[in-house]
Amino acid sequence: MKHFFKIQKAIKFATKTHEVYQKQKRKGKDISYITHPLTVGLILAHVGADDDVICAGILHDTIEDSIEEKKVSLEMLTDRFGEDVANLVLAVTETDKSLPWEERKMLAKEHIKDFSNKAVLVKSADILANTNELVEDYKKEGNQVFMRFNAPKEKLLKNYLETITILINQWPDSPLAHELEFVSSELASMAIDTFMSEAPAKIIEYRDYITKKLKRVSTPAKIKYLELG
Repeated sequence: MKHFFKIQKAIKFATKTHEVYQKQKRKGKDISYITHPLTVGLILAHVGADDDVICAGILHDTIEDSIEEKKVSLEMLTDRFGEDVANLVLAVTETDKSLPWEERKMLAKEHIKDFSNKAVLVKSADILANTNELVEDYKKEGNQVFMRFNAPKEKLLKNYLETITILINQWPDSPLAHELEFVSSELASMAIDTFMSEAPAKIIEYRDYITKKLKRVSTPAKIKYLELG
């Protein structure tokens, strides 16, 4: 039972960080932010991730999104949850939020190329939680949903698609690779009126690509859709 207590401790810590100390909400919604890291933890548990990975998923935004008065540090997480959990959280953390959005996302994508498989899992679960929510909201609200974000529709979708490609290339046999492939097809469909609008043939090519096992596809084929811009 000991491992359950560690996960429960992570839930309590994340709840204090996101809900108790700042009443953090999902962008443009009256929904508590804590639902997001809990969803990430559930995704990881569903694919059989170990306890440290599940804890890291639940805690993945605590360093990045904690308020100054209750700032969460690497040392704090190490002390409470161990070095492995703390380092996984740090791996998926954007450490300098003062940088422009595009620069932050570029650095984050570059950093994935140094990820361990466990870090790929945490980041993949985070991306899946965010993009599945985006897809569902888009079906209800259309393009209005993009008014919530700090980047326009084209840049947001392109960043997600690029990030997904890098994650799958980093670990093609990840237990979340198939889910990433599926949600990327949904995002590509949403982008049909933006950067994909001038290349309809490549949309078909991309949809064909996502149905294949990535480990059987050559590297140039994997990244073709990134050249659409």
